[in-house]
Amino acid sequence: MRSIWKGSISFGLVNIPVKMYVASQAKEISFKLLHKKDMSEIRYAKMCEVENKEVPWQDIVKGYEYEKGNYVIFEDKDFEKVDQKKSKTIEILNFVDEDEIDPIYFVKPYFLEPDKNGEKAYGLLRDALKKSKKVGIATYILRNRAHLAAVKFYDNMIILNEMRYESELLSSKDLEVPPLEKSNAKEMDIALQLINQLTIPFNPQKYKDTYTEEIKQMIKQKAKGKPIHAKSEATPSPKVHDIMSQLKASLEEKPTKKRTKKTA
Repeated sequence: MRSIWKGSISFGLVNIPVKMYVASQAKEISFKLLHKKDMSEIRYAKMCEVENKEVPWQDIVKGYEYEKGNYVIFEDKDFEKVDQKKSKTIEILNFVDEDEIDPIYFVKPYFLEPDKNGEKAYGLLRDALKKSKKVGIATYILRNRAHLAAVKFYDNMIILNEMRYESELLSSKDLEVPPLEKSNAKEMDIALQLINQLTIPFNPQKYKDTYTEEIKQMIKQKAKGKPIHAKSEATPSPKVHDIMSQLKASLEEKPTKKRTKKTA
């Protein structure tokens, strides 16, 4: 595994040299765009709007438009002039209880590994996070951008979970949703019963990406020249005006073998 960042975790006067690694990977099936006529691959070209021709990568620069038609150009060496301490430090500002952080703020996890001579301090912070059940709220710079993060104990190590800033969340005030605590009492009772019936201990290994697996099987069949048939008809539109009967039918539905085993 290759590290994507090297620096240190800082809290108080303590500095712990660490390496950062990607901790998750989206497993999507990648399709290429092809010309239907001859199956040649479609590529994306970086075109100059003035000359109407493709521009080679070495001739492309980053520019910020501070007013219409006027740009400030930034090169790699300009980004390197930012405070070096900030660009190489995961600075823990405060510690909080993890359940105080709404999951909407979490973006992506990263593994943190102690770098040379950082093992003892790393172990101390890891054990302290585990024992206190706290997470550190930190800031760091990665790919020319300042990030907010939660530094926490996970699976015998320290991980950094990238977070969104409050200012990055969009307002939902224009969306039309029903008012709170206005649901029908009888419907609520049945809904809670259904929730309880479907409640089991969380096990992430239980949940699989069956859609991607199905697409892979279709790819294999198409590659062999075999036809693909739809497994089932489209799901009919629900009759939302009859919620009670739907809830009761769901409650009376026989549980699967797995759910029966869990309940037992």
